[in-house]
Amino acid sequence: MASITMKDLVKAYGDTEVLHHIEGDINDGEFIVIVGPSGCGKSTLLRMVAGLETVTSGEISIGDKVVNKLEPADRDIAMVFQNYALYPHMSVRENMAYGLKIRKIAKAEIDRRVREAADILEIGQYLDRKPRQLSGGQRQRVAMGRAIVRNPQVFLFDEPLSNLDAKLRVQMRLEIRKLQQRLGVTSIYVTHDQVEAMTLGDRLMVLNGGYVEQFGTPIELYDRPATLFVAGFIGSPSMNFLPAEAKDGTLTLGNGATVSGGGHSTGAVTLGIRPEHLMHDENGPIGISVQMFEQLGANTLLHGVLEGTDTEIVASMPGHVSTGEGSVMRFSAEASVLHVFDAASGKRIEE
Repeated sequence: MASITMKDLVKAYGDTEVLHHIEGDINDGEFIVIVGPSGCGKSTLLRMVAGLETVTSGEISIGDKVVNKLEPADRDIAMVFQNYALYPHMSVRENMAYGLKIRKIAKAEIDRRVREAADILEIGQYLDRKPRQLSGGQRQRVAMGRAIVRNPQVFLFDEPLSNLDAKLRVQMRLEIRKLQQRLGVTSIYVTHDQVEAMTLGDRLMVLNGGYVEQFGTPIELYDRPATLFVAGFIGSPSMNFLPAEAKDGTLTLGNGATVSGGGHSTGAVTLGIRPEHLMHDENGPIGISVQMFEQLGANTLLHGVLEGTDTEIVASMPGHVSTGEGSVMRFSAEASVLHVFDAASGKRIEE
């Protein structure tokens, strides 16, 4: 096991810079998730750690060793890919053993490691099957088994669950988390799914356009997002954003309604309210003109616009709710759960 340090990392293709001065320290045994939309640079960053992409400038260290110029085979890492990358003509046993075999590990040791990994992943009964005889979830377990037998310092996961159906994704991500905790191996996991990120990560690195927007625990990102981008990306359903004017601790919305908040800020701001923090209140200052409901069983999502404006807003309400489209429902929110951002920069305004 080992810590990982990224110092001022830059990646450019010709004159086009795609990763901009990435900084981050990953502790020994920590599970870090790199999350962001497609094209933000998360897989490129992971491939730089793996040695599959060159570093334009900056430094990557694994343990106490700078690895910029080391080949992937010399970095003591194991990678699990989105497409499994299994050899179709080999059995499960042979796929898991292949990397050890080419490193000339003794046969008895290979057999021991393969059997141990198969037991951990509960795929012992499939060792003599070919990949085509397995389901997607079973193939991904084989890919993880191939990584486990290496006993690496670092696991790297590149969107390993993208090809699985929704139910299996939930099951597999929990198994990956339990596996990582059991083995205690430093891990970096790339995904575009913020729910997956929140479930798995000790800390999340949120990328946007090749920049790190925020690096912190899931709860830090949920409770105190540093930017509008993080606020909108973390949380499901997404945070509501309402244009407002701040003055003397009061926020005036576009329809003239006022709510307490904004601290000492003055001028144009963006008010952020999570759907689950809007509380149904007949005397509340926030009126929503209802357009539709999503009945989800345990809760109902109300979709509409802020009364008197065209600003879209969503409220999450417990249980079954339906008052008819076109009606107006009123809500309030505690000042402690409001998020205020500078309208120009998008950065959080602290109370």
